[in-house]
Amino acid sequence: FSLSLSKEPEPEQEKMQFWDTVFVLCAVWPAALSVTRYSIAEEMERGSVVANLAADLGLELGGLAQREVKLDIFHNKKYLDVNKKTGELFIVEKIDREFLCPKLTSCFLKLDVIIESPLRIFNIELGITDINDNAPHFRRERVELDVSESASPATPRGERFSLSNAVDPDVGSNSVKTYYLTESQYFNIEVQTGRDSSKFVELILKKALDREQQSVHNLILTAVDGGKPARSGTASVIVRVLDTNDNSPTFDKSHYDLKIMENSPIGSLVIHLNATDLDEGSNADLTYSYSLYTSEKTQETFHLNPSTGEITVKGLLNYEDLKIYDMEVIATDKGANSLSGQCTIKVLVEDMNDNHPEISIKSFKTPVKENIDVETVIAVVSVSDKDSGDNGVVDLHIPDKMPFKLRQSSDNYYELVVSEPLDREKVPEYDITFTVTDRGSPPLSDNETMTLELLDVNDNVPRFPQSFYTIRVTENNAPGALLSSLTAFDPDLHENQYLVYFILEKEIANTSMSMLFSINPENGNLYALKTFDYEIEKEFLFHIEARDSGSPPLSSNVTVHIVIVDQNDNAPVIVSPWRAQGSVVEEKIPRSTDKGSLVAKVIALDVDSVHNSRITYQLLQVTDATLFSLDQYNGEIRTMRMFSYRDPRHQRLVVVAKDNGDPALSATVTIKLSTVETAVKAYSDMTEVPLGYDIFSDLNLYLVIGL
Repeated sequence: FSLSLSKEPEPEQEKMQFWDTVFVLCAVWPAALSVTRYSIAEEMERGSVVANLAADLGLELGGLAQREVKLDIFHNKKYLDVNKKTGELFIVEKIDREFLCPKLTSCFLKLDVIIESPLRIFNIELGITDINDNAPHFRRERVELDVSESASPATPRGERFSLSNAVDPDVGSNSVKTYYLTESQYFNIEVQTGRDSSKFVELILKKALDREQQSVHNLILTAVDGGKPARSGTASVIVRVLDTNDNSPTFDKSHYDLKIMENSPIGSLVIHLNATDLDEGSNADLTYSYSLYTSEKTQETFHLNPSTGEITVKGLLNYEDLKIYDMEVIATDKGANSLSGQCTIKVLVEDMNDNHPEISIKSFKTPVKENIDVETVIAVVSVSDKDSGDNGVVDLHIPDKMPFKLRQSSDNYYELVVSEPLDREKVPEYDITFTVTDRGSPPLSDNETMTLELLDVNDNVPRFPQSFYTIRVTENNAPGALLSSLTAFDPDLHENQYLVYFILEKEIANTSMSMLFSINPENGNLYALKTFDYEIEKEFLFHIEARDSGSPPLSSNVTVHIVIVDQNDNAPVIVSPWRAQGSVVEEKIPRSTDKGSLVAKVIALDVDSVHNSRITYQLLQVTDATLFSLDQYNGEIRTMRMFSYRDPRHQRLVVVAKDNGDPALSATVTIKLSTVETAVKAYSDMTEVPLGYDIFSDLNLYLVIGL
C-alpha cells in the first residue's frame, strides 16, 4: 500500500515549512523493502525533525535501541540520522539544495536505512524543496560598453546593446524574475525571456549622446528574483562615449591685445595660445598656423610653434621701425574631417629708452674778445632723441658756475649766450660741455665739449708788486752797479703785456735824476750812475713809470726811495787835548791832587753815521796802572789814589779812541803828565782850544751834541 501524510511542522522546527510522508510498504522476505518519501525545505537547522521514522515504518521503539541503524552518507557528509530513543529522523547537517542538485529544478535525496538484527532495509526518498536563499548575481559585476556619440536613437527600436545576464541558483519563482536600470535620460532596458524561461536584458539608447557634455555614463543594473522577500544583485554598467569630430577648436579669446618691449631678446615668449577642442584623441590634437592675412614681415619677426601655440620673438623689434604687428592664427584639429578655429592678435611694441639723445652744434663762435657784451649769442645747439614719450623728451644742460646760460629759441633749438662779463685774465678759455639727457628710466645722456677761447684786450694797467720801494745803497758804490729790479706785471697778452720802464724826471739841486740813475726800459733793472758819499748825499726820492704797448697804452708808476747807507770810511779824529804838532801832549798836575780828580779828558770825533761814529776809549799804555783810570765812554782820566813820594814825577799815558765800525777805525794820543809841587791852573782852563782851529764843522757839532 502507499501512504501519503501531510503535517504542519512542530513548534521547535521553526525553519521547516512543511513535511509530507508518502511511503509504500512491500513485504519481501527474508528482507522487508519499503520506500518512504519525505519533502523538506533546504537549509533546515541542525536537529530539526524530519519525521518519526519508527512510527512511519512500524518499528518498535524498545527494540530499536538494541539494533544497529545505518544511513547513507552523501558527498562525505551525513545529512540525516535516527534517534534510537524516539525513532525520529532528524537533520545532522544543513542541506543545501543548490549544492546537492545544481542546475536541477527538482531535487531528491535517496538513501537506505539499514537496521540489523534482524536485517531490514528501508528506502527513503527525501525531496528537497527550494527556498529563496540565493540572490541573483551577474557573471560580470562590471560591464563596459563603448558607444559612439554618433549612435542614433532614431532607429525603430532604438540602438541596442547586450548586457550580461544575472544568474540565481534558486529555481522556480525564486530565480531571476526581472531587471531594473538606474534612471537615465539616455538609456533604458528591455527584458527578454528565453526558451528555458531565463531572463536576459538589453540596453536601449533613447537619446543622442554628446561626449563633450558627458563622456562616461555610470549605470547600475539590478536583477531581482521572485522570492518572498525578493532578493537582488547588481552590476555596474560603464558606458564610454566614443568621440566623433563634431567640435571645432576654440581659443580663449577671439582677439588678443599684447604689449612687448622693443629689443626683447630672440626667443622671448610673446604669448602661449591655448586653443581647446572638446573632442578627444586625434580630433582634439591641434596644429597652429598663421593665416594668409598675416604679413610676411610679421611672420619674419614672430615664430609660431605649430605644436604648442607659443609665439616667440624671431627677429629684432624696433619701436622706431614698426610699432604694431597684426596676426591671425588658425588652430586645426587632426580629425578625419578636420575643423578649425581662429583668433586675431595685435602686438603693440612699447618703446624702450634705447636711443641716446643726440647733440648737434649748429654754430659756435670762437675765439671772442673778452669784452664781449652780455647776452651775446655764442653758439646754437640742436638736440634730438628717436625714442617716444618721456624717452624722447630731452633736457640740455651746461655746467654750473659758468658765465653762460642756455636760452631755448625753438623746439629742440637752444642758444648759448653770455650771462656775465668775461675776463680773460681770470679764465683764458672755457671748456663748455653740453649735456643732453632724456627723461627715460633709466635716463640716457650724451655730451659734447666745445672750447671757447677769449681774445685779450688791453684792459689791465701794469702793476708793481709794491706801491713804494725803499732801496738801500751802500756808499762808495761802483758806478753802474745794479741797485734793484723793479718789475711790473701786466696780465694782458702780447703787445698789451709788453712793458717799457721810465724814470720820471725830477731835478734835485739842479741835478737831473737821469744823471744819477738809469733804468733798463725792457726789464726794469735800476742802476746807479755815480758813486755816492753818505757824508754828502744821504737819500733820493723819485718815480718810475711802467707803460704797456697796447693801444691805447696804459701805465702806472711807483715811488722809489734811495737811501745811502753809511760805510765806516772815516777814522776818529782826536780834538782834545789839543796839540799843535805831533801826537804827544804834555800836561802838569799838582802832586797833591786828591783821589778821583780829573787830570785830563780825551775827546775824539767821527764824521761817519751814528753807528760808525760811536767812540770808546781805552788805555793802551800807562806808567802806573794803579794811579789812573779812563772812562771808556767820555774819555775822562782821573786819579785812582793820591800821589806818593815813591811815584815817579813823570807819567806817560797812551789813549786810543776807537769807532764802532766793522772793521773798526781808531786814533791815539800820548799824554805826558808831570807832577809839580805848586798849584796849577784848573784843567778846564787848560782845555780851551784856540779859536783859530776850526774843528766844529756842522757835522762835528751834530756829533758832539749827539754824544
